[in-house]
Formats: sequence, C-alpha cells, structure tokens
Amino acid sequence: MAFAYSDMLGVIQDRQWALADVDWGAPGAELITEEQRPALTTFMADLVWIEHVGARGFAALTLRAPDGPLKEIYRYFHAEEQKHANAELALMRRWGMLDGDAMPVPNKNIRLVIEWLDRYGDGLSLPVLGTVIPSLECALDGALVKFLLDEVRDPLCHEVFRHINSDESRHLAVGFQVLEQLGAGPLRRIAIETAGFALRPTLLLGALLYTPLLSRMSANIMAMGLDEEKLWNAVRRYEKAGDRSPDIKRVPLYHVVRLHGMATINHWQPIQGINDALNRAIDHFPVRALRHAPSWSKALTYEPVAK
Repeated sequence: MAFAYSDMLGVIQDRQWALADVDWGAPGAELITEEQRPALTTFMADLVWIEHVGARGFAALTLRAPDGPLKEIYRYFHAEEQKHANAELALMRRWGMLDGDAMPVPNKNIRLVIEWLDRYGDGLSLPVLGTVIPSLECALDGALVKFLLDEVRDPLCHEVFRHINSDESRHLAVGFQVLEQLGAGPLRRIAIETAGFALRPTLLLGALLYTPLLSRMSANIMAMGLDEEKLWNAVRRYEKAGDRSPDIKRVPLYHVVRLHGMATINHWQPIQGINDALNRAIDHFPVRALRHAPSWSKALTYEPVAK
C-alpha cells in the first residue's frame, strides 16, 4: 500500500498531547536516588539539547519540503521536538536538578553542532537532511531513551516517554518513507545531488562535528550502564530500513551514514582514533568564541503549557 502523507498528517493531529496533560506533582520523584542524581542530571541536560538539534533539523526540512501534507508534517515534528525538550526539562525540575528558572548548559559537542546548524542548517538539501535526521533519531534518541527507561523508576518518567516514543515512531515512519522516495528517483539525479553537497566545505565541517558527538554520547551512555547490544540495536534500526527497501540502498549518503554508525558503535579504526582526536580538540575549544545561544533555543520552558 502506498504511503499517504495526508493520512499520516491526520494521525499526527489526532495524537497531539501537551505538558498540561501530565500531572507533574504525581508521586514517584522520590525514587530518584542520590547516587543516580549527578550522572542523570548531565544525561538529561544532553537529552534536552539533542531534542533541540532535532527540532532545528525539522525546521530546515520545513523549508525544503514541497508544499502540501509533508511540509505540514515537518511543522508538527519541529514543534514536537521542542515539546519533548520541554517535557524533559519539566522532569529535571521535578527531580530537583534545576535551580529556579535555570536552564541546563549543553556540552561542547552539542553546542558546536547547534552553532553549525544555526549557521548552515537552512542551506542543506532535502536529500542530506532526509538521510541524516532518521539516523540521529535512531542512534541518539533511541539509545538515550532506552537507557533512561531502564534506569529510572519514576512512573511519571515512563508516562512522559510513552508520549515521546509515540511521536518518535511517526518521525521515523515518515523519515524512512522520505528516504525511500529519495532513492526512487533517477540515479543520475541522485548522483548529481549527492556530489554537489558532498563537496561543500560546510557539509564536511558538519560531519567533523557530528561524528565525535555520536562517539562521545555512545561512550557516555555505555559508561553509565547501557548494554552495548541495546545501543547496537538502536543503530541497526537505521540499517534495517535499507535492508527492507532497495530504493533506500540507492541513496549514496545512506551508506555513508550507516557505515559511520556501525564504525562508531564497534570502535572501528581509524574512525575511533579520529573521533578521539576530535573530541580532545573540542574539549579545549573556547566556548566564549561562539555566539550567544540562538534565539530559537529560548523556546525551552518547563512550564506545563497546553500546546
């Protein structure tokens, strides 16, 4: 059966939820232990900002999508990623991890990716965005959320992430369908579009920022106790999409992204050595050299708004 974007748009509209739907004062916050708190605070801060990276990607896709249901779907996905970040902020506040109206600070890897997206994201093509974003959602969102639900006993956390996981399943369904359609086009056009963007210095810079981010985040969550097999399964979800669809396999960038994910999780050399070197350089990067946080990040709020 052909994938109908108009039908998916209707499902998305019907399944909307809001922070105001959640009882943030419900029992369970006391189940966060003092031993968990320091590492979980850092983990949640990273998760909040990764959601905003996804939101910025969907905002760029909204500019590139043709008029019609797909463009409207991307508008919803942009808002949903922001809502996920806000829900995670509300959990941090519930667990006593934020003082007053303070916002978590992104780590340097994420801060640099945010800076790159703010500068160059709107200039990326639909093939580039449509190939990379599903991988990001599988590898980072998927693995991070699995770890959180394994480690945190607060029932409200599980309730919130049932909503988030439901949204993410639709993000991936649409993402894989778009990827399949990208691969169904004439091979000559696919090759020209890929070559045109692969040669851009800005795309190379983005890759040099994304690859150490994935490496560091995967290392961090494994150090906190996530089973390596679960992380591998999250990455494999992207690979399996290509196994199911010959058209996806015709997208050159899909193979690059797939192999990169495999290399990172399996610590293949020389990729692992390059990631380690890049992360050492990023550790010494002066954050003050960056501009102020972009204005779109100010949409972060823990308040239980109704939309």
